[in-house]
Amino acid sequence: MSNLARQLQQNNSVQQQEVQITKVQRHAKVSPGEKILYLLLTAFIIFMAVKIVTVQAAVYEVNKEVQEIERTIQKHEKINADLSMQVDELSRYERVWKKAKELGLNLNENNVKVVENR
Repeated sequence: MSNLARQLQQNNSVQQQEVQITKVQRHAKVSPGEKILYLLLTAFIIFMAVKIVTVQAAVYEVNKEVQEIERTIQKHEKINADLSMQVDELSRYERVWKKAKELGLNLNENNVKVVENR
């Protein structure tokens, strides 16, 4: 008899486990509204990614132009410095006096005016 009682108890426990397993079933569906929201979110993310890449490309182009302009400015500053040096060399008093003598000019104290540098 003891075997019969154990078999009944085992059958009861097996049946209880089956009932618990069938109760756990669940349906996970995505509603049409959620699908639209996911689609809109994906489209927004793609749009923003394209926008960021476009802006970065524009920033790169502007930086490239700025560097070219800076190089041009440096080149012109060097040219200006060289020309300023030439002006200083050509306007020295000794050179002007020598050129005046070559052209036949002479120094007349009455015609000379002193100008003060400010």
